[in-house]
Amino acid sequence: MTLNFWKSKCFTACGIGLIAFAAGSLVTGRLLHANEVKADGNRVFELRVYHALPGKLPALESRFRDKTSKILARHNVTAVGYWVAEDPSANSFIWIAASSSLEEEKKNFDAMLADPEFQRDVIKPEQAEKTVEKIDVTHMRPTDFSMIK
Repeated sequence: MTLNFWKSKCFTACGIGLIAFAAGSLVTGRLLHANEVKADGNRVFELRVYHALPGKLPALESRFRDKTSKILARHNVTAVGYWVAEDPSANSFIWIAASSSLEEEKKNFDAMLADPEFQRDVIKPEQAEKTVEKIDVTHMRPTDFSMIK
């Protein structure tokens, strides 16, 4: 009788332990995936490559650092980052902007273009002392496996 009592207690304890382990694993698994990023189906990114005239890349960088980036932020244009080409002869200034949709992006850029400060501090100086030869613009959407969405 004593042996059956201990077998019963042992099976009960093992069963409780197994259920507790399974429940803990499920909770832990859910917590690990809680920070998973979900893609917003409409979010777009805009890749802009400014091809500077020879010797004008430092002036273009300075303009973005000191003026353009602040005006972009004020008009809800989210700059993901700014880069220059590793090869100095490329004379390329690259930046990426993120928007919730193409419509939102257009609205924000139109507002920025109409901003008197943008006209005064960015457009007029560019017209007076040309720094950019051309600008390539590419709109992008993230893939389902992209790290940035």
